[in-house]
Amino acid sequence: MCFLLFTGESFRSLSYLFRVGVSTIQQFIPETCSAIYQVLKDKYLKVCDHVCDFFCISVSYRFLYVDGGCNGRISDGGVFGGCSLQNALENRTVNIPAPAPLPGSDQLAPYCIVADEAFPLKEYLMKPYPNPWRVVENAFGILANRFRVFLNTINIQDTAKVEDIVLACCALHNFLRAEYDDTVSGRWRQDPDLLQAPLPYTTNTTTRAKRSRDELCQYFISEIGAVPFQWSKI
Repeated sequence: MCFLLFTGESFRSLSYLFRVGVSTIQQFIPETCSAIYQVLKDKYLKVCDHVCDFFCISVSYRFLYVDGGCNGRISDGGVFGGCSLQNALENRTVNIPAPAPLPGSDQLAPYCIVADEAFPLKEYLMKPYPNPWRVVENAFGILANRFRVFLNTINIQDTAKVEDIVLACCALHNFLRAEYDDTVSGRWRQDPDLLQAPLPYTTNTTTRAKRSRDELCQYFISEIGAVPFQWSKI
């Protein structure tokens, strides 16, 4: 099972290698992944109760919310638009505090999630200014670099079983990050398989969201908001 997740080998290749039928492999791998997820999810893949906890764990390249089972042709923004997290954020039913002053400043700023160009700009969802190039996110880059199964089509028709594999990999990723922290965050960028094409800029924005992004930008490039490593080359 681990051989599939880490190498991304096809089921037929594994069948020849271990002399086990393809149908048997397709059956027991999702079952094993489901068991792994059930054991690890409460400790390593549990959504935090407070936004500050959310932030502290996010900077460690761990996954806090995973939505699996959607068709691959759906964009990241489209998947987000149909998930329970987006609904909770939009309707303010998630436990996010009111806007608070930025450190060292009296300027109020909303608590928000940082996203990439695929997502709509919202007050609770900050994304960068348009850029002519991009690569996959650090967390997903580390995940796909470790679990090569994500670099190929998972040849299983049952989407529930595919979701078992995805959730198991995310839980194992968080486990390894929490217990061993053995991955250099930028190393995945050297892998040409993980480069991603430019995204179309078609998402809608609001005036308040744009103003919030501009204010955050000015804060983080100021002497008060800048951090020592932000000007270093990655």
